[in-house]
Amino acid sequence: MKLDSKFIWMNGALVPHDKAVVPFLTPALHYGTAVFEGMRAYETPHGPAIFRLKDHIERLFASARIFGFGDLPWTPAEVIAGSKAVVRENGFSECYVRPLIFAASGHMGLNLLGIVPGLGIAAWEWKGFVSPEAEERGLRANVSSFTRHHPNVMMTKSKLAGNYGNSVLARTESARLGFDEALMLDPAGFVAEGTGENLFAVRKGVIYTPHRTTVLEGLTRDSVITLARDLGYEVREEPMTRDQLYVADELFVCGTAAEVLAIRELDFRTIGHGTRGPITTRIAEMFRRVATGAEKKYRDWVDLCRE
Repeated sequence: MKLDSKFIWMNGALVPHDKAVVPFLTPALHYGTAVFEGMRAYETPHGPAIFRLKDHIERLFASARIFGFGDLPWTPAEVIAGSKAVVRENGFSECYVRPLIFAASGHMGLNLLGIVPGLGIAAWEWKGFVSPEAEERGLRANVSSFTRHHPNVMMTKSKLAGNYGNSVLARTESARLGFDEALMLDPAGFVAEGTGENLFAVRKGVIYTPHRTTVLEGLTRDSVITLARDLGYEVREEPMTRDQLYVADELFVCGTAAEVLAIRELDFRTIGHGTRGPITTRIAEMFRRVATGAEKKYRDWVDLCRE
């Protein structure tokens, strides 16, 4: 993945990539005191557009509030405009967009009182999360030895940078074991989510997904639930156990980076027929049509980046 962009939006203005720097003693570098979003811009017939931009920025501000950043010097409208400007001025047609609110200055310590926040928005070209073969066949995954956060240990509804140490541990372990992704259990032993995606299982035509209690309320997850129900499928949000996954007809994960990806194998057990199933395929294809502006019904989910 090539992180190549000419401009980054920093605290209200576009600056050259090599000028978007922070001092070594920036508190967020030391303590993970930052909240962020991951967004995708897709090529549409009318130019690049960011999928569910307003919802992402609403969640960014909610994450900052949950974490305790207090009043921010930017409005959601300014961050929305900055996100579009980064895509537009870098000349990208499809890219990943990353707004980040971070503890920039004030003092070096474990107290957010007196901290001055900073805000950056970067974008880089994005062509795919996995290889075309893996997208077509599905991923090999394992259930991680690392447990997802307890909701009173870390704020699981905030997209907090520090939370992702947990995901890094699980994903690295998974890669070392030869898998593509890890699924994680919650502190009670129920299925939670992937390291950066939400999880769905299909059994006898019904789609199941873990309840929102301890997982990040993904916007791709919300989109998939809406699309699946509109396509006529029953979707149930309920506690799920590890062994339920082994006997699923289909498994898939979804997220901004991943979109909708099948899991063909879990803990060396073949899922279904060992390839992407028909329901996963239908939802994945519909999601891509919606994200690229091809479905009029969902056009309000797509924000064009043109001025």
